Amino acid sequence: MPPRSRTHLSAGLGLQITLAAALVVLLFLPLLALFRATSWGELVQAAGDPAVRASLGLTLLASAISLGLVLLFGIPTGYLFARRPFRGKLLVESFITLPTVLPHVIGGLAILLLVAPDSPLGSALARYGFPPVETIWGVVMVMFYVSVAYTVLASEVAFRAIDRGVVEAARSLGASPSEAFASVVLPGALRGILAGALLSWGRGISEIGGFLLVAYAVYPTGPYAGPVTSPLSVFIFNLYQIGDLSGAVAVSALLVLLAFAIFAGARWAALHGSETWRWVRSVG
Repeated sequence: MPPRSRTHLSAGLGLQITLAAALVVLLFLPLLALFRATSWGELVQAAGDPAVRASLGLTLLASAISLGLVLLFGIPTGYLFARRPFRGKLLVESFITLPTVLPHVIGGLAILLLVAPDSPLGSALARYGFPPVETIWGVVMVMFYVSVAYTVLASEVAFRAIDRGVVEAARSLGASPSEAFASVVLPGALRGILAGALLSWGRGISEIGGFLLVAYAVYPTGPYAGPVTSPLSVFIFNLYQIGDLSGAVAVSALLVLLAFAIFAGARWAALHGSETWRWVRSVG
């Protein structure tokens, strides 16, 4: 390589490292301020607080249900967008991604109007055991609405990257369409799907505007049998509103630690997509 090219390469690499390091610092400093404002004793106390545990349990349970629905609807939709051209596709894709740019309160207001107790859909859901307002089902609805687009988009990109020739080779060797999908397409797209699922999960638990309107207080219903509580983001906001800044900081720090652990685990799985899928299939 000519010396001049090596110089340009070194300069470019140095710029990338500098910008990446600056970004890490900019994102780390607010979290550093958060953890400096609390102590391990306060973290332990918050973790043992029954009210915090109830809110955290509700949030994790609702996010797990929501994520299951996100994967159920998001992966096939992403595959459809990646593999099947159809009339009006651009409009459909734009409509599905619209909730990602709407202010949180607009999504919450729209859901509230749709499933209010006196609305046809809200009363029908209540009759079948899924009352949506101020229950875990309302939390799930809000989480799903604001987060499903991330999995759809990530799945679409991941499926587009799969070489059709590899799929056709699997079919030529006798694999059925479902077998080719399970053995070739899905393992190859798994990293992208996991990335989208991670974004969807994070977007769901970080929501607050929709919760304030649909599920400000959550009463025991369905799979949630705990005390009256609220999603964790609303719980933290309430602590701040009543002047309990130390409590809000401690609970926030707990959520940061939990989210970091889940994100790190999901990123590891994304980096070992094929191995992860083989393990899932062997367990199943």
